[in-house]
Amino acid sequence: MVSISSTEKNCILLFVKYPEKGRVKKRLTKELNAGFVSELYKKFVIDLASKIEKLKVDFKICFYPTDSKKQFMKWLGEKQDYIPQKGDDLGDRMKYCFNTSFNEGFGNCILIGSDIPDIPMDFIKEAFKFLQKNDAVIGPASDGGYYLIGFKKNSFLPEIFKGITWGSESVYQNTMNIFKKTGIKVEVLQQWYDIDTLSDLKSLHQRNQNTEFRYSNTMSFLLKYKDIFK
Repeated sequence: MVSISSTEKNCILLFVKYPEKGRVKKRLTKELNAGFVSELYKKFVIDLASKIEKLKVDFKICFYPTDSKKQFMKWLGEKQDYIPQKGDDLGDRMKYCFNTSFNEGFGNCILIGSDIPDIPMDFIKEAFKFLQKNDAVIGPASDGGYYLIGFKKNSFLPEIFKGITWGSESVYQNTMNIFKKTGIKVEVLQQWYDIDTLSDLKSLHQRNQNTEFRYSNTMSFLLKYKDIFK
């Protein structure tokens, strides 16, 4: 077990879209009912937020679209700390949320997506540990993207989000190329799995038959739709 300890103030940024029917997990919606996908995404977010809260680390919900704060507060509660995802594309939005958090005084910030509901929390702890000796940390996703990225305040690299074709299979590799060109010392975490397709969902279900995650909101919800996994 890796503990989170640092002389710097740590923060986790969770990127979340408002779960409007047909507006989240669009690739999955092409294969499954949009209403089902919207409800499933809600379970992803609830499970992630619940696990993150147990880490006792400052935690911000980075919400999108930017005019949906009231809906988010009604959904996830008024006590959460919210940051709007401002920017023209995903890269701009990530850069904005990092800058906002660093300007608030955080020394280490880690950003994760909301489509990795079963990510082991030891990955998050390990990421903060790596930032004690490295400039940045990244977690490659099985689809060619990344599920986590983090920086120290004094080594934050906004350029890492420029010129990337978001949603492509080359996101991780192109990001690593930028790291190499700039000389930023980055540590790479174990690969994990985004849930973007029906195949991804089936893999999530299969690998958690005998894990603690089988008791999660996500898995409990999926139990009601067993036909999907036949």
